[in-house]
Amino acid sequence: MINRIVIVLVCGLIGGSAYAHSIDQQAWAAEAREIVKKFSHRLKKARKEGLNEGGEARALEVCHLKAPDIAVELSDTTPWSVRRTTMKTRDLDNAPDKWETKVLEEFSRRQQAGELKNNREYFEIVDYNGKPHFRYMRAIFITKACLKCHGENIHSDVSSQLDSLYPFDQATGYREGDLRGAYTLSRPVGN
Repeated sequence: MINRIVIVLVCGLIGGSAYAHSIDQQAWAAEAREIVKKFSHRLKKARKEGLNEGGEARALEVCHLKAPDIAVELSDTTPWSVRRTTMKTRDLDNAPDKWETKVLEEFSRRQQAGELKNNREYFEIVDYNGKPHFRYMRAIFITKACLKCHGENIHSDVSSQLDSLYPFDQATGYREGDLRGAYTLSRPVGN
């Protein structure tokens, strides 16, 4: 009886280990990085178009409309689920799940220790909705351009637009270099 239990446990560990290494995690992380670059580039382009059309308030409106569409399009055209998340949400749809919260907290700890700028990503295979998934997150930092909508001193027309578009906004009061949140990507393993 004891021998059978040991064999089952050993087989379970070997099976889990082999499964966890059945993908090239570095290759998947590189793929996730490329998707993040596309997402970031398209968001910056949308913001610039909004600025050209009508200033910061229009840029905010364009981002409000286009950011979710960009995430959906990238999710629909790749094997990845793509979105952004943060501890200080602007859009409640971007609230972090339990795993994302853990990673964001670790990013925050690493930023305070001065370690995040040189290593701004995290990935692993985890159980997600009952199935193994490769999950990837890449930190987003506040830049000077971000401060116009996320900073401490927001112009009144932008502030009014924020109130209108995001009645539960918590995403202000940042300073340049602060951790804003992260891009978060996930894809099933073994499908």
